[in-house]
Amino acid sequence: MKDYDYYFFDLDGTLIDSSEGIIHSIQYAIEKMEIPVSQDLDYYLFIGPPIIESFQSFLSLDEKRAREAISLYRECFKDKGIVENKIYDGMVECLSKLKESGKKLAIATSKPEIFAKQIVEFLQLEEYFDGVFGATLDDGVRSEKADVIGYAMENLGVNHEANILMIGDRKHDILGAKENNLDSAGVLWGFGSATELETCQPDYILSSPLALLSLEE
Repeated sequence: MKDYDYYFFDLDGTLIDSSEGIIHSIQYAIEKMEIPVSQDLDYYLFIGPPIIESFQSFLSLDEKRAREAISLYRECFKDKGIVENKIYDGMVECLSKLKESGKKLAIATSKPEIFAKQIVEFLQLEEYFDGVFGATLDDGVRSEKADVIGYAMENLGVNHEANILMIGDRKHDILGAKENNLDSAGVLWGFGSATELETCQPDYILSSPLALLSLEE
């Protein structure tokens, strides 16, 4: 196995189950805007991609309406969604062992950085990470996962030769890693399917957080 020096983690669906807060906030925006939705709408599809992309794709909103929905979504999320998150079983042990072995850990998420940092602080995960990097509240800046990963690399002072592994549950994580010439690991405990991940051809597919430690053996 390759010896990685840096581990970049996605947040939603990789480190934490954030579905409760995200879905509540989406439903809040839909209700406020009186957007008609089908009863079988799969809200889990919203989790992972840039939020403007999800609102446009799954609710058929134009850009102006999507941005209005995002404002309402964040109005709810900043008060409630920040605390409606659960760390996946085995993740703290995984982070602890990686840190003890001298690895550098960072978060690279499409979630606005200000929210990501608040969540990490609320869940008391700050001690494990050398940086938390995310999108801006302006969806035109660092809205793509590749941009967030590049931003994390720039701030940590590293390039693709630094042996970095990007870990995430959606295709955006894998494709973003490839755009930055990084190895990637797709995880099956999040919101993406095995088919979605396999189509993107990550270097690894992991079934549990502790399986990540086997890459160090």
